[in-house]
Amino acid sequence: MEDKPFPLLGGSKPHLEKLTLGITRILESSPGVTEVTIIEKAPAERHMISSWEQKNNCVLPEDVKNFYLMTNGFHMTWSVKLDEQTIPLGSMAINSISKLTQLNQSSMYSLPNAPTLADLEDDSNEASEDQPEKPHFDSRSVIFELDSCNGNGKVCLVYKSGKPALAQDTEIWFLDRALYWHFLTDTFTAYYRLLITHLGLPQWQYAFTSYGMSPQAKQWFNMYKPITYNTNLLTEETDCFVNKLDPSKVFKSKNKTLIPKKKGPVQTTGAQKGPSGPSTSKSPSGSGNSVRK
Repeated sequence: MEDKPFPLLGGSKPHLEKLTLGITRILESSPGVTEVTIIEKAPAERHMISSWEQKNNCVLPEDVKNFYLMTNGFHMTWSVKLDEQTIPLGSMAINSISKLTQLNQSSMYSLPNAPTLADLEDDSNEASEDQPEKPHFDSRSVIFELDSCNGNGKVCLVYKSGKPALAQDTEIWFLDRALYWHFLTDTFTAYYRLLITHLGLPQWQYAFTSYGMSPQAKQWFNMYKPITYNTNLLTEETDCFVNKLDPSKVFKSKNKTLIPKKKGPVQTTGAQKGPSGPSTSKSPSGSGNSVRK
């Protein structure tokens, strides 16, 4: 069966609803979300999995095998509509088993005369109390690419003990664009749930790094909060990045109160008249001049 896109808004197939963990209902209730689509893929055959294991001298974990026996890869996307313009936003992807290739064999790193990933090995990055030992680019680890993250990095299935690689030695790690490693989960199942519950938002993997996401990604996270994401992290030291608009203040009426102008004092020239006739004026000496009859 050929891969074909299947729109999910307004209805879904039962097996696709199970595959997406019911995330479509959440997307349907989100403002502005449109074009929620999943590319339906046929299940991988068992001989394809066995062939991959023999070729790479690695045993796939049971949860990874079960995933490929349900669907040979995964790709779900959704967009938002802003100002009558549709913008692609969410993307959730896992490579098919034929594209589950070893990282150092990827075409991106096979440029002529380019240094290999093993040349970038840094033994100073060892395990700590809160972080397990990081993967190695040399033969000490075997690394396979699960998702290219739209060019923002790579999510990898990592065998920590080298070849022959055993299923119990696997972990899921994120390799950022600067080629630094960041631990994600112990198992593929835990990572898959992480992928779905973060809605495939751009750069969501950087929430698990020490330097976090870009300002633009924080804006999208503020609009479409992931299910399991701690939104308090968005407000920590990010006030200068995230715009917080209060519509009640932005569109508040600004009617000016008219204040009556005060009239200034009237100036008169010459002698002032009293109420019963001409008033008396003082002489320079201070004595009044009487009016003759």
